[in-house]
Amino acid sequence: PHTARAVVGKWEHPYTREEAAYPPGVDPRAKYWPPVRRIDGAFGDRNLVCSCPPPEAFAD
Repeated sequence: PHTARAVVGKWEHPYTREEAAYPPGVDPRAKYWPPVRRIDGAFGDRNLVCSCPPPEAFAD
């Protein structure tokens, strides 16, 4: 997903700005503009960090 700032900024992608803003199947009236891009790029997606309590903390 692209932020609004990314779409209006310098464009070096192989696809158009319109394709980035509204991929096929996306209703332009219902478009959600993410406020930020990925954190650490794809690295953050593959190396998740969980800061929640362990499952044992929820045991009765």
